[in-house]
Amino acid sequence: MAETEAALRTLAHNVRAARTRAGLSLDELGRRAKVSKGALVGLEKAQGNPNFATLVRLADTLGISVSALMEGPVEGRVRVVAADDVTPLWAGEKGGEARLMLTTTGAAPVEVWRWKLEPGEEYPSHPHQAGVVETVSVTAGRMVLVVDGVEHAVEAGQTATFDGDAPHAYRGAGGGTCHLIMTVHLPPGPGSTA
Repeated sequence: MAETEAALRTLAHNVRAARTRAGLSLDELGRRAKVSKGALVGLEKAQGNPNFATLVRLADTLGISVSALMEGPVEGRVRVVAADDVTPLWAGEKGGEARLMLTTTGAAPVEVWRWKLEPGEEYPSHPHQAGVVETVSVTAGRMVLVVDGVEHAVEAGQTATFDGDAPHAYRGAGGGTCHLIMTVHLPPGPGSTA
């Protein structure tokens, strides 16, 4: 319970700080991210339990990574993160999950995700900000990547990449669990020299 409260406090601080840096009011951030002002007020007070889609919309609107909303200060030069140490940000109805393992630092951060999709299980994603590029590498099983309504089969040992500013979805396929590593390449933030 204490870990959850600490995570909510970190999230609240990071959302408020990013909103302030962006010069956005609660009303304007809510309008742009399609999140109610009440939910934002609660979030900035470390109350509530925002879902994964809300975090993605906030991060996209603020021009930062999801993990930038969730992580405390970076400690040390090397970070080693075990999957079991990271809480899933999405849990599917059939047992699938998505875990944001880490986000690199720098002008154009990269998020590294571990996904598990059961056959027939799907996660639909809204379009991200322009300049976001996603890469999926299937390590076991099969999946269907849907981009702009077009389906693409991706099997173990294959990697696919696409511009994330189009509607897209990930669906488990075949008879077994699909495991994949997804990277989300974010465009350089405001004021970067990259």
